[in-house]
Amino acid sequence: MKNYFTLIVLLLSSTFTLFSQNNDHKWFDESISFEERADLLIKAMTLEEKAAQFLNETPSIPRLGVPEYNWWNESLHGIARNGKATIFPQGIAMGATFNPGLIEEMTTAISDEARAKFKISQSIGNRGLYAGLTFWSPNVNIFRDPRWGRGQETYGEDPFLTSKIGVAYVKGLQGNNSKYFKATACAKHFAVHSGPEELRHSFNASPSKLDLYETYLPAFEALVTKGNVQGVMGAYNAVYGDPSCSSTFLLDDILKKQWGFNGYIVSDCGALGDILKGHNRAKTAEEAAAMAMKAGVNLNCGWVYKNIQKAIDQNLISEDLVDERLKQLLLIRFKLGFFDKEESNPFNNVTSDVINSEAHKNLARKVAQQSIVLLKNKNNVLPLDKNIKTLYVTGSFAASTDILLANYYGSSPNMVTVLEGITDKVSLGTSVEYRLGVLPFQNNLNPLNWAIQVPKTVDATILVAGISNEIEGEEVDAIASEHKGDRKDLKLPQSQIDYIKDISKNKKGPLILVLGTGSPVSLDEIEPYVDAIVLMWYPGEQGGNAVADVIFGDVAPSGHLPITFPKNVEQLPAFDDYSMKGRTYKYMTKEPMYPFGFGLSYTTSEFSNISSNLSKVKKDGDVTISVDVKNNGNVNFEEVIQAYLVPVNVADYLPMFSLKGFERIQLKAGETKTVNFNLTSEDLKQINLEGEKVWMKGTYKIVISNALPSKRSIDLGSAKPIETTIILK
Repeated sequence: MKNYFTLIVLLLSSTFTLFSQNNDHKWFDESISFEERADLLIKAMTLEEKAAQFLNETPSIPRLGVPEYNWWNESLHGIARNGKATIFPQGIAMGATFNPGLIEEMTTAISDEARAKFKISQSIGNRGLYAGLTFWSPNVNIFRDPRWGRGQETYGEDPFLTSKIGVAYVKGLQGNNSKYFKATACAKHFAVHSGPEELRHSFNASPSKLDLYETYLPAFEALVTKGNVQGVMGAYNAVYGDPSCSSTFLLDDILKKQWGFNGYIVSDCGALGDILKGHNRAKTAEEAAAMAMKAGVNLNCGWVYKNIQKAIDQNLISEDLVDERLKQLLLIRFKLGFFDKEESNPFNNVTSDVINSEAHKNLARKVAQQSIVLLKNKNNVLPLDKNIKTLYVTGSFAASTDILLANYYGSSPNMVTVLEGITDKVSLGTSVEYRLGVLPFQNNLNPLNWAIQVPKTVDATILVAGISNEIEGEEVDAIASEHKGDRKDLKLPQSQIDYIKDISKNKKGPLILVLGTGSPVSLDEIEPYVDAIVLMWYPGEQGGNAVADVIFGDVAPSGHLPITFPKNVEQLPAFDDYSMKGRTYKYMTKEPMYPFGFGLSYTTSEFSNISSNLSKVKKDGDVTISVDVKNNGNVNFEEVIQAYLVPVNVADYLPMFSLKGFERIQLKAGETKTVNFNLTSEDLKQINLEGEKVWMKGTYKIVISNALPSKRSIDLGSAKPIETTIILK
C-alpha cells in the first residue's frame, strides 16, 4: 500500500510539473525562441537565485523547474573522470595524425558516449561533477617549449595545425544539428599560456604583438570563427599586466568584438582567486568578482562568484550586467535541450551500447596507428616477422597501463599494453619472454639483474621506455615530478638510459625502442644504441595493439611530428621567456634532433611536376599549387604532404617557414597521385610588428615536402622537397 501511495504521489507530481511548465513557466514552451525563453526565465528569478547560478556547481530552482547542473566536465581524449568510456590517444598524438577528418570522427564518438552517459546519469540522479555535457576541452595552447608538462594536451607547436585539429575536435563534439548541440566544447586556456606550471597563478606574459597574433591567438580565433566553439576558458596567468580572467583586452576587445564570440566564458579553476591573491589586482573578493564579470567571465570554477550579490550591494556591478552574463549561460543549457521534452532532441536517441563499443575501440586503435611516428629504422629492421622464433619484451612501461593514459582520462576495461599487443600479434609458436628490467624513475635496488642478459639469446628485443603522467602534467597531478609537472631537461630518467645501453651491449638481434611520452625527449645520447625508434606517445586504451600493428607491418607508420625534438635542453631559450625567437620550427636556427613534420615509413615518397596557376599574385588573389607524389616502394601506406611558405626577400622578422597546408593521402605500392593546395590571399598574408595581418609584397617560395624542408630532414630519410616561386605584387 505504501509503495502504491508513493507511485500516486509521483504521478501527480509529474502531472503538476508538466501542467506548470506548459502554463505558468513559458520558458518550457518549445514554440518560442531560445533567446525569448532565456529572457522569460531570468525575469522570473529573484536576485538571490540569479547570483547562485554563476558557479560551476549550480543549484536547482525547484519553483521554476530548473534542475541543478555541474558545468565542469572533461573530454580531452575521451570522456574523463566519469567511469567507463573509450580512452583515445592524448592530444599531442592527435596532432601527429595530421588528420582533422579522423579527429572529427573521434570526437563524434566521444560526444555519442557523452550523450549516452548523460542520459544514464540523469536516470540515477547523478547531476554532479563530470556527469554533464559542457566539456572543458580542447587545449589549443601552443606547445612553445617542450619542458611544459601540459604540452601533451595540445596539438603541438604550430598554430595552423593546431587550428585545423582543434576545429575538427569542436565540430565532432558539438554535432551538426541546426537547433541543438550534442555537447559543447571549450577552447582553453585563453591566452598566452604554456608554463611554467609553478608560476601559472602569478605569471605575467608580455609577448610582442607579432608573437601574440602570429603564434598565441590564431587557434583560438579559428575555433571561434570557424568551429563555433561555445565555451572559452580564461587562463591563470596575466597578459600585459592584466589577469586573463579580468582582461577586457582579451575577453571583450578580441574575443567578442573582433571575433564575434557569443558563447560563455569560464575561469580556469581558481583563476578568479588569483586576481585577488596571485596577481594582487583586487583588494576584496567582491572587487575580483566585479572585475571578472565586467570583463566578460560568465562562469566561475572556484569560489569568488559566491560574492556576486555583495558586489551588487556595493554598487560594483549592476543587476543588468548579471542578467546579461546569466543569459549566455542559460542559452547554452537551452541549446543542449535541458528544458525541452526528451523526444524533441535527436541526440537523446543515442543508446548505452555506444559506450566503449567495438566500433569506438577500433577507432581508438586507428587514431593510435596514425599517430605513431617512426623516428629511426636502421637497415630496415622493421617490420619484424610475426613468425619470429624468439622475442624479448622489456622496459619500464612494456606492461604498463599508465603509459597509455596520459592525463584527463576515463576508465576502460579494455586497455591493451604493449606487451599484450605484441603477444597477441606474433605466432603462437614464438617464444616471448618479458621482464620489467628497470624501475622507471630510479635505479634498481637490487644490483643483480638477469634482464640485461636475455638479449644475448633472442632474435629481437623490444624495449618500452618513456616518461608518463607521473613525471609530466598539471602541477597538482604529476606526483613523481620534482618541478610541479614541468621538466628541467628533456632526457629519459637516468635509470632507463643506463638500461638501454646495457641491453644494447648484449643484443644478438635488433633493438627496437618504443617510446611513450607526451613531449619531446632528448634522444641524442641513446639513439646510437638502438636500431629503431617507434614513438607511440600516450596512445590510449588500444595503444598496445596499434604499436604491434606497426612493428609487425600490418600498418605502415604514418605519423609525423607536430613538434620539434631538440637535441637537448641547451638548444632552448629560457622557459619563462614568451618570445618566439629561437623557438619552434618557425624560428629555431639550431639543428634539431628531429624536425617538425618528420616521420619515416616502410617505403619512401618522391615529389615531381610541381606547378602553380600563378607566378605573380595580386592582393586578394588565390594560388593553386599542384604536385605529383609517388610511392617508391612495394608497401601500401599513407603519406602526409606538407606545404610551407618561405619568405625570400621580405621582412627579416618573418618566420623562416610557415605551414600553410597539409594533406594525408593513401598510396598503393608504386602509385602516383596528384595533390593540390589552394592558398587563399588570407593564407598568404603575414603578421607585421604591430600584430596586423597584412599583404607583404615580395618573393616567396612554396615548398612541398613530407617534413620540414631542411637538410636535417633529408639526412634522416625524408623525401627531397620540391618548390616553386611566387611573387606577391
